[in-house]
Amino acid sequence: MAKKHKEKSYWPHMILGFLILGITLSYWTVKSASSIPVQESNEFMMKYQKADHDINDILHKKARFDKQYKIGIIDVKQETIALENAKRAKEENVVLLNHGKNDFHYRVADHAGHILHDANVSFLLTRPHTRSEDVMIESVSEKDGKYVIEGIEVTKPGRYVLQLRVTVDQNTIGYAETPAYLKP
Repeated sequence: MAKKHKEKSYWPHMILGFLILGITLSYWTVKSASSIPVQESNEFMMKYQKADHDINDILHKKARFDKQYKIGIIDVKQETIALENAKRAKEENVVLLNHGKNDFHYRVADHAGHILHDANVSFLLTRPHTRSEDVMIESVSEKDGKYVIEGIEVTKPGRYVLQLRVTVDQNTIGYAETPAYLKP
């Protein structure tokens, strides 16, 4: 009787190796992705999910506000600075912040120039890519025709955004977003 010569097959070993490699890379991907902090956007001074869900209503209320009123920041030092982006450099007019305490004054008026005195005003100082250092003031008081925010502490240099929400009634809500910068 002749002996049969068996050939060794390496396919099971390769399949097992690819399976182990796939599981290892999947674990590494999940571990790497979960270690990076995710920051929520605060567009329109609310969570992204709420703003995304109600965007048509928000834009309708903002358009109604913009037809009747205007919001302006006053009594601040502004400067045009060059912002370098990965794609291109552009110049932007920003509010210059002071290291330490900062005060902001806003004027809300109709297009004829009459000051709006009885609005519900909220203020938010935020950084563009994080919410960890947000300063929110739910109710801003009015003094001498200006809505005044006093004593906001700013210590870290860099870009900021000043956001203001003005609620006149349930169907008329305005938003103002002003870029700001604290020099190092």
